[in-house]
Amino acid sequence: MLHQWLLSVFSYPSLPTLLSIAAKTAVIYLFVVAGMRLLGTRELGQMTVYDFVLIVVISNAVQNALVGGDTTLVGGLVSAFTMLAINRLFTAFLTHFAWFEKTMVGEPVVLVNDGKIQWDRMRREGVDRNELMAGLREHGVGELEDVTLAVLEVDGTISVVPTGTTVHRTQRSIRGMRAA
Repeated sequence: MLHQWLLSVFSYPSLPTLLSIAAKTAVIYLFVVAGMRLLGTRELGQMTVYDFVLIVVISNAVQNALVGGDTTLVGGLVSAFTMLAINRLFTAFLTHFAWFEKTMVGEPVVLVNDGKIQWDRMRREGVDRNELMAGLREHGVGELEDVTLAVLEVDGTISVVPTGTTVHRTQRSIRGMRAA
């Protein structure tokens, strides 16, 4: 009985099946990362209920495609290892290639400039007025007129420079600001 159990736990698919699992996992990982990037700049801590449901449904939708009909422990481990390895490679690419980081992570975007909302950028980034005002209130600013600059950062947070505050220049580029 123990022998049967061990055979069941440690059974594994053929090498071509394992390679197929790894390839499908890699394709799905890259597809989901690209798809999530196209959705906007929100981070996990900034997700709405709808964003969370989307991720849960996507994970359920691609689950069978990752390993096909294979239910072996080794097949699952190969799929998990593939995702971890691709994530590590992805992170290395982001670190070493600035153009790739700019494409995949994005750039900060000006949402308010001298008290005026930049509606086209707000729509493009999926930020509504209520989210903007909440970001302003988190920084102790209650009125748009009191804002010199509000920026949607790449991590999904909103940075605010209140009117009358000294702004120091940086080397970072921000979409929507003219170079001075």
